[in-house]
Parts: sequence; C-alpha cells; structure tokens
Amino acid sequence: MSAETAGLKLNRVARQGSLSAHVADQLEALILEGKVKVGEKLPTESQLCDSFGVSRTVIREAMTHLKSLGLVATRRGVGTTVLRAEAVEARPAERISSTTVEDILHVLELRLAMEPAAAELAALRHDAEDRRRIEATHAAFVQAHAEQSLARVEDYEFHHAIARATHNPVFDQLYEQLSPSGIPRAKLLSIDINPAAAARYLERVQEEHAYILEAILARDAEAARETMFQHLNRSRNLYLQYQEN
Repeated sequence: MSAETAGLKLNRVARQGSLSAHVADQLEALILEGKVKVGEKLPTESQLCDSFGVSRTVIREAMTHLKSLGLVATRRGVGTTVLRAEAVEARPAERISSTTVEDILHVLELRLAMEPAAAELAALRHDAEDRRRIEATHAAFVQAHAEQSLARVEDYEFHHAIARATHNPVFDQLYEQLSPSGIPRAKLLSIDINPAAAARYLERVQEEHAYILEAILARDAEAARETMFQHLNRSRNLYLQYQEN
C-alpha cells in the first residue's frame, strides 16, 4: 500500500457482488466525510488497484459512478480531483410520468438480462468487421453528443453493433425488435428535459461506452460483461428514483 492510500484506510473488496460498487461506496464515503477534501486529488489508478486488490476496469467503473454523482473530475495528466462533498446526480429530465417510468424500467430489466451476456460473447467472437462497426457507432455517439444531440439513435446503434458481434442471430433479432425506442431517452418529452443535466448524463454514458468498447476489443470477456452490467444498472437505478418522487 502506498503512502498516499495508507491514511485513507481502504479495505480490499470481497469477491461477492459488484466489485466496482464496493470500491465506489468506500471512495464516496471518504469524500462525503471530508477525509478527501474538495480540491484534493484521489490516489492514482494504480495505487487504488493495489489498495483494493482489483483490476483497472473495476477502478474505472467506480470513478465513472463518482463522476455521475458530480463528486470528482478526471483530467489527463492531472488525475482525479474532488469537486464537491455533496452528491448531485445528473438526471436528464425534471419529471417523467409514472407510466413512462414503468415502460423504461421494463425495457431495462430485459436489457440487463440480455446485454451483459451479449457483451461477453462479443468480446470472445468479434471479427474485424465487428470491430470496425462498434468503433464507428461509438464515434457517431461522440459526434452526436458534441453537437448537443440526445444521441438516441447513436446509442441504440452502438448497442446493436455489440449484439451483432455475438454472431448469434437471435441476439441480433431481439435487438432489432427493441429499435431506438429501447433507449430510455427516446421516451422522454422534450419539454421535460433539463439540457444541462442531460449533457452531464450523456458525458457519463459516453465514458461508459468507451470502457465497454475497450473491454470488447481487448477480448476481456469478464470486463465486457461487468462494464455492460454496470452501465445498464446505473441507468436502471437512475430511473427508479423517479418512482420515489
């Protein structure tokens, strides 16, 4: 354990449940309790890997969660800095009708059952054409986000490209059935969307897509399954909050 992490009293995570959630919970608690203060940097990725006994994929997933709460920001060459000591999650819409929330959660329940497995298979089976297609759909999402679009179709196409990369026609057919309406944002009314929060939300989605892409192209099946699960589960947890209002 490095000198930077020794004083934080980080606990190596147990191998049950989501490893990234365990890591994120500990780091979030340190920030909210003021043990890592606003303006200070978190330990490096390598130091956190050593302290928690987990892979870089797990640490990156945990950091994505902290960013989604508005707690930290990462800059190349600088590291990850604490921005605030109070969590403020980006929610793309001010309000959503109960019927719409229910529809969104039903689709996400299906996607959670299907897509982590698809990502795992895509990591194992993708060929050069699949690689080109997944990279191109990710680039299209990045471009759409830069143009301040909600990137609904581009989001769908990225996930569909992964389903096709399984080389199992049933995954492909199921995803075609979903269509872009399977993306939660497709069900939101423009009048209810908070543009600033939606932009922050899409930054998180873009980063999560990048991690999924990296795992698939590295043929890391375990990481591909985990990153896809976390991506969809975070979305599910977000929309569950609308039911609590």
